[in-house]
Amino acid sequence: MTSVSQRIQYVSWIREANQTGARLQLACDEVGISLRTYKRWYRGGKVTADKRPEAIRPAPLNKLSEHEQQIILDVCNESRFASLPPTQIVPALLDDGFYYGSESTYYRVLKQHGQLQHRGHSLSPRVAKAPETFTATGPRQVFCWDITYLPSNVRGQFFYLYMLEDLYSRKIVGWEVYAEESGELAAELLQRTLLVEQCAHSGLVLHSDNGAPMKAQTMREKAYELGVKTLYNRPRVSNDNPFAESLFRTCKYRPEWPSAGFKSLDEARQWVLKFARWYNYEHKYSKLRFVTPEQRHTGQDKAILAARKSVMEAAKARHSVRWGKRQVRNCTPVGPTTLNPAKEQIKQQQKQAA
Repeated sequence: MTSVSQRIQYVSWIREANQTGARLQLACDEVGISLRTYKRWYRGGKVTADKRPEAIRPAPLNKLSEHEQQIILDVCNESRFASLPPTQIVPALLDDGFYYGSESTYYRVLKQHGQLQHRGHSLSPRVAKAPETFTATGPRQVFCWDITYLPSNVRGQFFYLYMLEDLYSRKIVGWEVYAEESGELAAELLQRTLLVEQCAHSGLVLHSDNGAPMKAQTMREKAYELGVKTLYNRPRVSNDNPFAESLFRTCKYRPEWPSAGFKSLDEARQWVLKFARWYNYEHKYSKLRFVTPEQRHTGQDKAILAARKSVMEAAKARHSVRWGKRQVRNCTPVGPTTLNPAKEQIKQQQKQAA
């Protein structure tokens, strides 16, 4: 409904435009209302108010009387029905030869009288809350970590790659390959990584999935001891940990990935060591304007991107005809990185990327 003040404003704009020569129909279209609506609002030189809130409407013919509502409440509060929902109460009454209303009617009456509560000893259904959102404005603020399988050349035998990634720079800040999944081993890796990165007791957020090593008591106690806030993705929602999954995909799709499997634990560790060095120091990450994670982690990306821009601007100055009106490639450093962004943030990031 449009308030009286808004109607007065719209009518004044339309009349002003009409008096200066604009057609009434076009003026109404510009404001966003029809000509018929304008004539209904403006009658006899006055702007009328919406009378729908003041309308007196007759009660529906199918409305339950107070006595009928009280019968439903009394039935629902009987001892034999006290722990049953209306979907169980109505069929039971039908078997006894009574019908006071449908299940939806029971729910509506109970809600109207403040009695629509969960019945029985089981826990009431809980609505899954949205994951927490964290924004990393610099390195060593948010880490993502996960464990993935590394195949061996023995069927059914695997090695396990533990890997921690900095959300802001995408740098692999810690990794290890073990022969088993263990919360104790994960806790040791976390401690070594924080000591190397010098970010213990800094309020670091550690994000992972709901795997057993991630939620192991040893791992959680070690995180608490180091001042780390642990964050887990929602059950059955794998894309709450997309950065770690993306890193593992890059790892397993390398041309030198041994499709036949690793012969030993030492061979797997040597391969991951080479991969981590390539990924951190040579791989130009597309989402980081094609700088390496190490350059982003140490803050070198700003100078590197500025130098690239100078080179392209010089080339454009030498051959301006080839460039036309196009601007040089976007060399602005990438801003903060958000974990589990809200829908509004996703749309804003897409606009910035475009």
